[in-house]
Amino acid sequence: MIWLIDGALQLQPFMFGRGFVTQIIAPNEVDQPGFFAGPIRLAAHLIEPRMVMFNLFAATIQLLIGIGLIYRPTVKAALLTSFGWALGIWWIGEGLGGLFTGHASPLTGAPGAALLYLLAGLIAWPRDRSRTATTAAGGLLGERGARIAWALLWLGFAALWLLPANRSDTAVHDAIANAPSGSRWLSSIESTAAAAAAGHGVPIALSAAILSAAIGLAVLLAACPKPTLVLSTAIALGYFVVGQGLGGVLTGSGTDPGTGPLIALLAVSIYPLQRTGRPLTLRLGRKTERPQGPGHNPVVVNTGTVTGSQQAAR
Repeated sequence: MIWLIDGALQLQPFMFGRGFVTQIIAPNEVDQPGFFAGPIRLAAHLIEPRMVMFNLFAATIQLLIGIGLIYRPTVKAALLTSFGWALGIWWIGEGLGGLFTGHASPLTGAPGAALLYLLAGLIAWPRDRSRTATTAAGGLLGERGARIAWALLWLGFAALWLLPANRSDTAVHDAIANAPSGSRWLSSIESTAAAAAAGHGVPIALSAAILSAAIGLAVLLAACPKPTLVLSTAIALGYFVVGQGLGGVLTGSGTDPGTGPLIALLAVSIYPLQRTGRPLTLRLGRKTERPQGPGHNPVVVNTGTVTGSQQAAR
């Protein structure tokens, strides 16, 4: 579904204008190391004179990925395509989530939605999920791999919150004040949140760093995973609203819904499910024999355990 949304967003009129390059792609070059900035600059140079062709191509790819994920026979091909496309978008379209610029923030969308698309795709890779304790356990990473990825993500959030650019007195206020909006009600929410954060950037950043690290480790170590995943989803959606402006989708120039919905999706994938594959066992008494009348052999009533399916059959 998210890929279909991305494809639809790529067809917005704004995407066919010069602003797509000057306002979305070119700014990703700022403060990047030369090795990462070069391909971004080259891509902007190549795309600008071919805006219509590129956007139609990009929208088609994303829509085909979304459609391919709906039908089981094409899921793997769609996922493989999404991996390559997501990596390209993460580099060129998101500037590697700003991770190498020194001012990436979880509040504003780091490490980038495209990178989370890749992680979600690895978890969603079709395998046998009939007897798994979590949705992620049936994916390519397995449950342990998904928990490790989750821990790395949230420990990374903790590290980003401790960057000097994110723990100044005005950092949180400025990030929220500069978030995209596109509607009066969203602007009102962002203004209220920005005013509340004014002058409190340091304690907010330190608290967010500690909380992020705790969330990552709690899920990794399976310590209270359910409440932790619920809390993390609420935090991610809070970032999504006040720090990312719903991904800018209401502005007419948003390219994706942002990281909030993806983090919520990852949380659902590793949320512990009730095991359904293990049979219910009931202890019975000792062996007994019931006479069946003359000429009949005694029937031995088996003891030990009776499975839930056997009990239902009775």
